[in-house]
Amino acid sequence: MTHKGSMKPVKKKKTEEPELEPLCCCEYIDRNGEKNHVAACLCDCQDLDEGCDRWITCKSLQPETCERIMDTISDRLRIPWLRGAKKVNISIIPPLVLLPVFLHVASWHFLLGVVVLTSLPVLALWYYYLTHRRKEQTLFFLSLGLFSLGYMYYVFLQEVVPKGRVGPVQLAVLTCGLFLILLALHRAKKNPGYLSIPASSDRSLNSSQLECLNRKGQEKTKGFPGADTSGSLNNRTVKDDPKGSSRLPAGSPTKVKEDWCAKCQLVRPARAWHCRICGICVRRMDHHCVCCVGESNHQAFILALLIFLLTSVYGITLTLDTICRDRSVFTALFYCPGVYANYSSALSFTCVWYSVIVTAGMAYIFLIQLINISYNVTEREVQQALRQKTGRRLLCGLIVDTGQYNRGFLRNWHQFSTLGTRAFHHPAEDIV
Repeated sequence: MTHKGSMKPVKKKKTEEPELEPLCCCEYIDRNGEKNHVAACLCDCQDLDEGCDRWITCKSLQPETCERIMDTISDRLRIPWLRGAKKVNISIIPPLVLLPVFLHVASWHFLLGVVVLTSLPVLALWYYYLTHRRKEQTLFFLSLGLFSLGYMYYVFLQEVVPKGRVGPVQLAVLTCGLFLILLALHRAKKNPGYLSIPASSDRSLNSSQLECLNRKGQEKTKGFPGADTSGSLNNRTVKDDPKGSSRLPAGSPTKVKEDWCAKCQLVRPARAWHCRICGICVRRMDHHCVCCVGESNHQAFILALLIFLLTSVYGITLTLDTICRDRSVFTALFYCPGVYANYSSALSFTCVWYSVIVTAGMAYIFLIQLINISYNVTEREVQQALRQKTGRRLLCGLIVDTGQYNRGFLRNWHQFSTLGTRAFHHPAEDIV
């Protein structure tokens, strides 16, 4: 009997095997958990049909309908791949299509170039603030940056190198700079220093313990109005962290206070912060752009900016020296007669100006980063100081010195050079 009973589960497993068949290259499991095919991407789309009907009848679309349409498009936008079609992030597509179109249109005439090259930064900044306000993760800016590098290099090879003014050594230097940029970006995209939730319960505090500590602190301060509220939330803490991050005692009221993140349910060290885009706390968080910049990848981020600036300036110089001969780089940038006489030189000149705009923006970010490192302050701390009107502002607000962690120019740079090495101890950061 035991032998027969043990054989029954084997029969059931055999009947379930057809349901676990591997997917072919064009099949995938959609958001509803059903098997679907890439060829059926335009079939049975009620949300899109409803949106088209309302658009034809001149009726307004509800925001919920637009979100459902975008979710359906992003779920069905896939490419064939081994063991099932892979999902493609829809945010990487606009730069691949719009950037070449805009640059080619801008090369038709000088006025078109002015209009297009002026509108591109405005649109990029608008989309940047839109996504950050909604706390959305997007690959748009990473796709725009990588495709801009690739497309500028492609135009350089197709339009500038054949003119004979660029030698093999110059081309090799520019190519090496491009590869170094990609390597630095790859390093910067790695873990910025995410805080992991402690495994033991004694190292972290849950919500009930948090409420208990807050009530105890409030009871202690009722009889002592002038006492220091070290056991509870003080007024400055509430103003600093209005969204649930409060300061709690680490062990006893006389010890150094630390940050408690209610979202990650952990105690953060000094200068750590919860990234709204990544949804996790980052050690010594600076800011979030194409990636989250924190303690572990801040040096790689600065290195990527530096290599990009050097490579971009070198490429701009080579291009202007080719299409505007016998003129200095600065003069050729603003006065290059006959550059719109043929389409090749016009496209190269337009790409030069696009590179100049991007390089100027990156140079500003690089300058701000150098200033912040020199004063040992992160970009998040600068923004917090500006909101609370604290800190010392110099050079019309270009420099914001909070004075909290500033230990002098040389010591600040020495500390930055040792970021990511846990053996190095920063005594100034023990005080929050």
